[in-house]
Amino acid sequence: MWLLYAAGSAFFAGVTSILAKCGIKKTDSTVATAVRTIVVLIFAWGMVFLAGSQDQIPGISRKTLLFLILSGLATGASWLCYFKALQIGDVNKVVPVDKSSTVLTIILALIFFHEGLRPGKAAAILVITAGIYLMIQKKDTGEEIEKNGIGWFWYACGSAVFASLTSILGKIGINGVESNLGTAIRTTVVLVLAWGMVFVTGKGKEIKNISRKEGMFICCSGLATGASWLCYYHALQLGPASVVAPVDKLSVLVTVAFSYFVFGEKLNKKEALGLFLLTAGTVAMVFLH
Repeated sequence: MWLLYAAGSAFFAGVTSILAKCGIKKTDSTVATAVRTIVVLIFAWGMVFLAGSQDQIPGISRKTLLFLILSGLATGASWLCYFKALQIGDVNKVVPVDKSSTVLTIILALIFFHEGLRPGKAAAILVITAGIYLMIQKKDTGEEIEKNGIGWFWYACGSAVFASLTSILGKIGINGVESNLGTAIRTTVVLVLAWGMVFVTGKGKEIKNISRKEGMFICCSGLATGASWLCYYHALQLGPASVVAPVDKLSVLVTVAFSYFVFGEKLNKKEALGLFLLTAGTVAMVFLH
C-alpha cells in the first residue's frame, strides 16, 4: 500500500507545481506561500478529526514532537525557496533541480535508517543522478539570462536541500504517530514560519492585492499540497524512505506534462533523455527494494 500512497503523493505534488505557478504570476511568492499554507493547515487538521487521531496528541513524546517541528521548519524553508524559484524561473528548469533532493534523501536514508545499498540500488541511484543532471543542463541564451537571471537556480538548490532534510526528519518524527496527525503538526509549524516571513519582510500589505483568479489557483495549490503530504507521510510511515522519496519525485512527469499544455514549455532531446533516466532509475529502485 505504501507504493500507492507514494504514487498519489507524486501526482498531487506535480499538480501543485502547475497550480502554484499560475498563482504567482503577479502575487509575491512569500505571500502566496503563506496563504496556501492556511489551506493546507485546514485540510490537514480536517483529516485528523475525520480519522479521530486527535486523541493521540497528549501521548506524543518530546523527541517525536521535536523532529516534527524541525521537519516543519525545513518544509517551510523549502517552500519559500521553491516558490521564489518558480516565480522567476521556468517550471521545467526549477522542478528538476528541486527533485535533486531525491539523491540526497536516498543517501541520508541509507546512512540513518540502514536501509542497505546493494550494487543494483547503487546503479539506480547513479541513473537517477544522471537523469537529473541532464534535465538541468538547459543552456540559457543571453536574453534569458538578462531577463530571468540565475537566481532561480540557487533558490531551487535551497529548496532541494531543505526538502531532503524534511523527508529524513519527517520519517523520524512520524514513528509512533498517526501520519495525518504528524502532517497537521508539521503544517502548523510551516504556517508560523511562512507568516513570520511575510511580516518580517514587510509584505503583509500585499495580501489585499491578490487577484481573485490567482487567489483561486493558490488555494487549489494548497489543497493539492495537502493531499500530497498526507499520501507522502503515510507512505513514509509504511515504506522505506530510500524508495518512497524517488517515487514521490516522479511528480516531475506530471509537471512536465502539464507545463507543456499549460505554459507551452517543451523539453529538448537532452532533457527528454534525462526524464527517461530519472523515471527508469526510480522504477528500478522500487523493484530492487
